[in-house]
Amino acid sequence: MEITKIVITGGPCGGKSTAMSWIQKAFTQMGYTVLFVPETATELITAGIAPWNCKTNLEFQKCLMSLQIEKEKVFEQAAMSMDTDKVLIVCDRGSIDNKVYMTDLEFSSIVNSVGINEVELRDSYDAVFHLVTAAKGAEKFYTTENNSARTETVEEAAEMDDKFISAWTGHPHFRVIDNSTDFENKMKRLIAEISSFLGEPEPFEIERKYLIEYPDIKWLESIPNCHKVEIIQTYLTSSKDDEIRVRQRGENGNYIYFQTIKKKVSDIKRIEIEKRLSQEEYLSLLMNADTTKRQIRKDRYCLTYNNQYFEIDIYPFWNDKAIAEIELSDENAVVQFPNEIKVIKEVSDDAAYKNASLAEIK
Repeated sequence: MEITKIVITGGPCGGKSTAMSWIQKAFTQMGYTVLFVPETATELITAGIAPWNCKTNLEFQKCLMSLQIEKEKVFEQAAMSMDTDKVLIVCDRGSIDNKVYMTDLEFSSIVNSVGINEVELRDSYDAVFHLVTAAKGAEKFYTTENNSARTETVEEAAEMDDKFISAWTGHPHFRVIDNSTDFENKMKRLIAEISSFLGEPEPFEIERKYLIEYPDIKWLESIPNCHKVEIIQTYLTSSKDDEIRVRQRGENGNYIYFQTIKKKVSDIKRIEIEKRLSQEEYLSLLMNADTTKRQIRKDRYCLTYNNQYFEIDIYPFWNDKAIAEIELSDENAVVQFPNEIKVIKEVSDDAAYKNASLAEIK
């Protein structure tokens, strides 16, 4: 039984409500049981519980966070009891969305009060899909009439959209769906992105990799839509055609763990199967480490730019270059780098720059 929990988020009037109908239809047809976790903030506000009538906004956010977490637990519990092979839990916003309405200190205090850390909270979702507000690129369609809890102007909505993107940047599977097409095709692109993540019809990973000049770390750390995570990657013994690795990923002593199996299809396309691990499972699998390879330790800067999601890997053994990667749902998509990133060359098909090669003990 597969249970996958995703978040549909975005700026005001991004199309979340309509997206739920598209998701229901598309993935029910693919054989999924689709469950929807309603947006908690809207539920509370329409029920009479709001930031402006609670003692403080912080008190309101505590209520919201507690309810959000408990609702998701109930949906996960229900999913496990169902007689079905595949369950897709779709959250209309996730817990990290609440960060936009607080200071970092306030959010940290609320997260600590519920007994979890931000890394675990953010990465408890398998994937996050952000629908850009109509206030950015489709202004004539922006409205507050279809949601009584929405009060933002066009300018405020665009600013909020940027904040939501910033809050989720750092998640291992984050995608931004912009307004570069009409609304129907925006929904089709969302379904395509979710399908690609779920491995429907097959679990392909399309990844482009670039060798870049060593980036300006101060610049990366100064921009709100960039987030650093620490990664330790260990390769396990495997057959010739498979690449199996385990990964510790997180920050500030808070980590989550994954196992990934990759099978090559072409130079830039692979079948990838990934699953979450408990710390105990991770430590157990480390006993199968491939002794011909060293552990790869790196700082990864997750950067959202022009609605594309880059991962910039800084290795301790290089001081003049780095690797930038981007996952795509369409192998013909045009990749646009920020001016501050200087590309030396694409190395998607160069085995020398793959992590497995960098890990080899020579």
